[in-house]
Amino acid sequence: MAGAPLRYLTDRAVQSRHDSVFPWGTFTVNVTGSLVLGLLTGATAAGAAGSRLQLLLGTGLCGALTTYSTFSYETLRLAGAGARGYAAVNVVASVAAGLGAAFAGAALAHAVWG
Repeated sequence: MAGAPLRYLTDRAVQSRHDSVFPWGTFTVNVTGSLVLGLLTGATAAGAAGSRLQLLLGTGLCGALTTYSTFSYETLRLAGAGARGYAAVNVVASVAAGLGAAFAGAALAHAVWG
């Protein structure tokens, strides 16, 4: 329940600080959610967090915080507005940064609890 309002507030706060058509707010919440999910998964694998906590925070918080639909919509909007370069950067950077954040979170959990 907390993820969706947190996503909205974070998106608005980040986007208001950038004078760009690039969707920095959505990028930020998606990468942050990936980092939290990686950390949570690593903590669960190390035995520092239970599967119920992983389910609650992973599905509940991270699922509501991150947004694939908005990412898709904003990418299509950029491409449709002629900002194809920004659209391509959004796709590549979002996937790379999201995966990198998830791996970083898992590595951090392993370093702390592994």
